Amino acid sequence: MKVISTELRSHLEGEATTLATCWKLTCRDGDVLGFTDHDEELLIDSVNYIASSGFNPTAVQSTSSLAVDNLDVDGVLDDASITEENIFSGKYDFAEIEIFMVNYADLSQGALNIKRGWIGEVSYSKQHFIAEVRGLTEKLNQKIGDIFSPTCRANLGDAKCGADLEEYTVSGEITDVSSRQVFADSALVAASGYYNFGRIIFTSGENQGLSMEIKDYREGGAITLVLPMAFTVDVGDAFDIIAGCDKYFSTCVYKFDNAVNFRGEPHVLGLDKIMQTASTRN
Repeated sequence: MKVISTELRSHLEGEATTLATCWKLTCRDGDVLGFTDHDEELLIDSVNYIASSGFNPTAVQSTSSLAVDNLDVDGVLDDASITEENIFSGKYDFAEIEIFMVNYADLSQGALNIKRGWIGEVSYSKQHFIAEVRGLTEKLNQKIGDIFSPTCRANLGDAKCGADLEEYTVSGEITDVSSRQVFADSALVAASGYYNFGRIIFTSGENQGLSMEIKDYREGGAITLVLPMAFTVDVGDAFDIIAGCDKYFSTCVYKFDNAVNFRGEPHVLGLDKIMQTASTRN
């Protein structure tokens, strides 16, 4: 049941309405962005809702069951609001979003709350973005328990793994740049593959504070990222680079000396072996 003011209820029951839909986006860093489909900007609770922002949501569906009721919001990239750089940097990842309607002719009537959730996957192409809005019931869609696996279920450095990441973190400085995705630090001395599946965290430059997974590392310091950094990478940019783990038992033993905390079953039989019968073994 949605609770609204008596004045707004009376307005909704009238023959003509003056309604506007608003989207409030609260990023993890505390920044708040407001958007509206009204043709003029609206100021609501000290938040400025930008007009003509190009936001276009799919139909909003809410049920009384526990079914997941997500929706998508698509729009146009705009330097004044949603930018390509901020999408790349993960600024909007897991941001809280509130969707509501107001009477733009009389904002004192309050709001009709439509949906609340958070931003999931964000994709973009040619100045156009699509953001998945995950409803509150998505929180219930969680995996409970573990399954047998030949690879480790922990992440390097987490509570289950127990490895001290400081021991496997090295500070460096960019010495050569090919692109935002490919660059090098000639001072790195690790063998090829050592930082594969690891992470780089920039500590200076335009990407300061941002991180990215490492796709490939070659002896001599050549680094290829999974995705390009949000901003330009320059020679002299400082960073911390963390070793990667492919989650195999041999890596846990010989690279991290952490076999006691391996969260997998390296000797478990494969599915084909398990499904064999007496008639199929020969």
